[in-house]
Amino acid sequence: MKRVFVIVGVLMGLTAVAQMPGNNLPKFIRWIDNDQIVVSTKLNKETTPKEYVYNTVTKQFSAAPAAVLPASEKTVVVKNANIFLKENGTETQLTFDAAEEKNPILSPDGNYVGYTKSNNLYTVSIADKKETAITSENTKGILNGYASWVYFEEIFGRPTQYRAFWWSPDSKYISFMRFDERQVPMFPIYNSEGQHGFVEETRYPKAGDPNPTVKIGWTSPTGGSITWADFNENEDQYFGWPIWNPNNNSMWMSWMDRGQNNLKIYELDMSTGAKKEVYQEYQKTWIDLEDRVSGRINFLSNNQGYIAQSDASGWNQLYLYTMEGKLINAITSGKYTVTGIKFIDEKNKTIYFTARGLENTARIDLYAVYFNGTELKKLTVGDYNNSQIYLSPDTKKFVTVYSNVNTPTTMGVINKKDKTKTIQIIGSAVDSSFKASDYAKTELIRIKSADGLYELPALVTWPKNMDPNKKYPMLVSIYGGPNAGTVMDSWSNPAFKENLAKDGLIQVAFDHRASGHFGKEGVNYMYRNLGYWEMTDYMTMAKWFIENGHADPKKIAITGFSYGGYMSCYALTFGSSVFTHAMAGGSVTSWELYDSHYTERFMDTPKENPEGYKSGSVLTHVKNFKGVLQLVHGTMDDNVHMQNSIQLLSALQDNGKEVEFMLYPGGRHGWGGAKGKHFVDLKTKFIYTHLLEKPIPTTK
Repeated sequence: MKRVFVIVGVLMGLTAVAQMPGNNLPKFIRWIDNDQIVVSTKLNKETTPKEYVYNTVTKQFSAAPAAVLPASEKTVVVKNANIFLKENGTETQLTFDAAEEKNPILSPDGNYVGYTKSNNLYTVSIADKKETAITSENTKGILNGYASWVYFEEIFGRPTQYRAFWWSPDSKYISFMRFDERQVPMFPIYNSEGQHGFVEETRYPKAGDPNPTVKIGWTSPTGGSITWADFNENEDQYFGWPIWNPNNNSMWMSWMDRGQNNLKIYELDMSTGAKKEVYQEYQKTWIDLEDRVSGRINFLSNNQGYIAQSDASGWNQLYLYTMEGKLINAITSGKYTVTGIKFIDEKNKTIYFTARGLENTARIDLYAVYFNGTELKKLTVGDYNNSQIYLSPDTKKFVTVYSNVNTPTTMGVINKKDKTKTIQIIGSAVDSSFKASDYAKTELIRIKSADGLYELPALVTWPKNMDPNKKYPMLVSIYGGPNAGTVMDSWSNPAFKENLAKDGLIQVAFDHRASGHFGKEGVNYMYRNLGYWEMTDYMTMAKWFIENGHADPKKIAITGFSYGGYMSCYALTFGSSVFTHAMAGGSVTSWELYDSHYTERFMDTPKENPEGYKSGSVLTHVKNFKGVLQLVHGTMDDNVHMQNSIQLLSALQDNGKEVEFMLYPGGRHGWGGAKGKHFVDLKTKFIYTHLLEKPIPTTK
């Protein structure tokens, strides 16, 4: 389950929003050299952004000449179900077939394109347009190079578009996964279109169900015999996104048991398929397998070793290993979270990385440290959250996009040798006419957890012209999933919240102990116990606002989508002693109804943890339901099935409870267009009807 940000921002949908001063925040494109960057921005009163060169020495913009623009590159696209090559402004059709090709990927040498069609893997030679079928199975439920749903959603990620094949760095091999999903239960999703409608069938493993079995193989781009990796496909296991070692073109493959607390990484022999263990990690709770983006393994050149990320200590840190998997030393340590590696300077044995929590868990900064763990230095300056960092090729300068709740988002350049530690500003989200005092006050506060262990962060926008003698309705916006917090010390456009602030609404975002602010140490509280600690912390924070922040105890509302929808439903059942109103979208209502990989990571299987599943189910606590609930769902949600909302509705009806319910026909896990506007308007109406008790402002 990935965080969802579609049509859940109620505040942005309100009409008659106050206008902000002009936004001239540049978009970073790339460094040209050690002193010049290409940015996209608007200069000289332009209405649309253009690319410019900014010189960090002269501090001047200039037009971007063609010489610094990207060189013409080969790209491939699918048009009318076939693959076309784009190069130097011309298009060449490469395939000619009625079946739709999917996910065309150029080989690194530019000579071949890999793709799938009809659940088989193919290549085509660009030189002669010769197509080769790497696989040719025609059995329903067998997928070659095309991911089964649970891998697409939970392991590889939706941006991969179901792709499950990869080119080796030298283009000698095309590797792929073969999925057999015939034993995975079929989940029917009904589409109501047309006279008769139809059923969309998805092999979707719910918690405890059989998963697809997986084989990993590779061959030449021109086909031939397939070499299969030495894994037993019938074991209950998971595989991650492959990691290619550019030093010898070998594939490293992440393997994990069904319980998801034993991770091994193997180097695969491309000649024989034999595997050799090069990394091993065990945790009592779970280990996140998704490493496609996080960069769990970063190779040093000439097979000198690798740098790994791990949160086994309770906090994500960096470690130096030999190529055989022997730990040399910890590079970083402490109660803070490394969020990413920006550059590895092998010559100077220095690693540049971002982290949160050394000074403030709600801010990300850039640091440098030697491979041996000494001389840790903070490179960013000021009390800001640095949301983007771009190092120059020689690492002597970097571009940062930074802000805090009181500082509008700004792009600047920092020179590491500048002893004054000043930020050279390139552009800002607002111009000089912006005055924070014109808008409702926003601040980041900390609230002590009920057990006294954590200072929980909350981002609050107070009502405009707040009267200390009045009580105000409060709306809590959350997501709530493990390690997926939303409270950062960052600036957001105050105009989006201004109307509701003027009309007297306290607007807050909460993060609980397992949100990521307190490392894996905090996230581990959720193990086998989803729901309890999140809601316990949310209730504590809401009570603080009732006691100290002028919140009306009769109007404590919460809203969220996906995991946030689960939390919102849970708030009016398990948490109904505090929360009075909720808007829930795309909600999980019982964890038996969600997929195997995500759910079991935290909860184990229903058979292994029946009490945890019972406690974490909204359905268990329906007898405690009270308040006003707005429940919405997309009818064709293939992620969190509408089944969740239907079962909750059934239980509520059986207990004589009433709710507001809205379906969005054809909607998946989120929706846009006219239905998206309808959803925003629906939430706006809920706020004004139940919380503010006044008419919705009209558009002027």
